[in-house]
Amino acid sequence: ETFQYRSVIGKLNYLEKSTRPDIAYAVHQCARFSPDPRSSHTKAVKRIGRYLLATADKGIILQPNSTSFECWVDASHAGEWNKETAPVDPATAKSRSGYAITLGGCPILWASKMQTEIALSSTEAEYIAMSQAMREVLPMMALMQEAAEVGVLPAAEVPKIHCKVFEDNSGAIEIARLPKMRPRTKHLNIKYHHFRDQVARGRITIHFVPTEDQIADMLTKPVPIELLTRFRGRLMGW
Repeated sequence: ETFQYRSVIGKLNYLEKSTRPDIAYAVHQCARFSPDPRSSHTKAVKRIGRYLLATADKGIILQPNSTSFECWVDASHAGEWNKETAPVDPATAKSRSGYAITLGGCPILWASKMQTEIALSSTEAEYIAMSQAMREVLPMMALMQEAAEVGVLPAAEVPKIHCKVFEDNSGAIEIARLPKMRPRTKHLNIKYHHFRDQVARGRITIHFVPTEDQIADMLTKPVPIELLTRFRGRLMGW
């Protein structure tokens, strides 16, 4: 059966951004080949469709449990690299960022995207992903703080707007916590250190999380069904 590849990708993108973060990685991978899809990409799209058909009654179950933000961040360092196509396709050397942001335990924003530059190490790839996620979190924190101060939020007192960031790379965590210039990371100084003052002020705290508990892992690479089920349950409630 034939279908319009780009049209289907557009519909899948809309669905993924609305209520289905569990298909974010797969949809983005298929979307990358929209200009010239091949039979393998068509098979991948049909596989996504079969998965959605089997989970058609699912979405996101919202269970608020706090008033703070949480951000799960991960990166796949050069995960698309292929020695056969690398000489003609430099994009295979790029890393992928994945993050999921929750407010009160409820997912409000997630993304799976390729980084725009080539990271020289897994630490750098993870730190870039953390910086990208913080660009989304900080404006939302400021908006929540302003809403609380003008009395929009139904609270007896202004709540403390705080964000916990969960990361599984110890090198990226150290760079975020310690304002120390390192020869191998000095090129990150201007573009990606923008959130470190928030870390120093305590508004953002960085926490290590084991890879097997890193929810954002499913946004950066294919994962076994056991891990997908676990991460999906923690993020989407089913």
